Amino acid sequence: MEILKPDDASLMRAGALIASGGLVALPTETVYGLGADAFNTLAVARVFEAKARPSFDPLIVHISALSDIDRVVRKPSPLARALMEALWPGPLTLVLPKRDEMPDLVTSGLPTVAVRLPAHAVARAIIAWSGTAVAAPSANPFGYISPTTAEHVARMLGDRVDLIVDGGPCRVGVESTVLDMTVEPPCLLRPGGMDLGMIEAIIGPVSRKAPGPMREGEQPAGPGQLDSHYAPRTPLRLMARGDLAQARKPSARIGALLFEGLSLGASGGPSGFAATRVLSPSGDMVEAAASLFAMMHELDGLGLDEIWAERVPETGLGAAINDRLFKASRK
Repeated sequence: MEILKPDDASLMRAGALIASGGLVALPTETVYGLGADAFNTLAVARVFEAKARPSFDPLIVHISALSDIDRVVRKPSPLARALMEALWPGPLTLVLPKRDEMPDLVTSGLPTVAVRLPAHAVARAIIAWSGTAVAAPSANPFGYISPTTAEHVARMLGDRVDLIVDGGPCRVGVESTVLDMTVEPPCLLRPGGMDLGMIEAIIGPVSRKAPGPMREGEQPAGPGQLDSHYAPRTPLRLMARGDLAQARKPSARIGALLFEGLSLGASGGPSGFAATRVLSPSGDMVEAAASLFAMMHELDGLGLDEIWAERVPETGLGAAINDRLFKASRK
């Protein structure tokens, strides 16, 4: 396994490796993805094996240009086209009817495919050099914290990936928003890096998937819907905003994950915690989202007994952050 800087030669090499059936970890604006040729079932099977990901959880297919959409899906609706033209490239995944050529392994046997056009120039260049569409779930073991740096990928996957292209820290830091465009009205399957308000400003009201655990035997309609996900190995407890600093700490080593500096209190921090991390000292939701997984990785590496995290306000990217924290606590 090699880690390369994203110069022209490295991008060409990464694209050629995907085209030949290899696995490449590539940066996107959301998290690092583990990329394989979406039309090569053997390569896609390697993705599931490397991540130990269940085959009933569909993958997101990435394209390098809007003109490539017809290689992946059948007749996008006018509403879907409107979103693509307004919000792509960006952290928005659309679930659409798939073309027959798209392997069932990618879509977990569903008649739909989740597709997006990433905003990261390095990702688009690698996909373009591959000459294909790229299936790329997050480059981490299934259910664990998503990677937002090349070092995270190397530490978690090691030699299970053929090549890592280091594009620096991910700008958005949480996975894409997933929207099912095959139902009326469109349905939000997963909150993410695209603000729902921006989506509704273009296509009108969007329904929300009912919260709560999936029913036994129920298949996800899109990626990132399983109840336990994005979890550190250290048990994580999720608390209401404001409760964490007041909670009585046991004798165990506890780490605290807080939203903003004000959460620390006038004394500069809640006493009794072995370590604290603050997502955004200024209370900026974009900064908090970009910091989330990196700070979870940091706390997870400290040998703590538990991590206590507080919910953030449900504004802007707050819904996506709370979704990741809730699923991390379900482990």
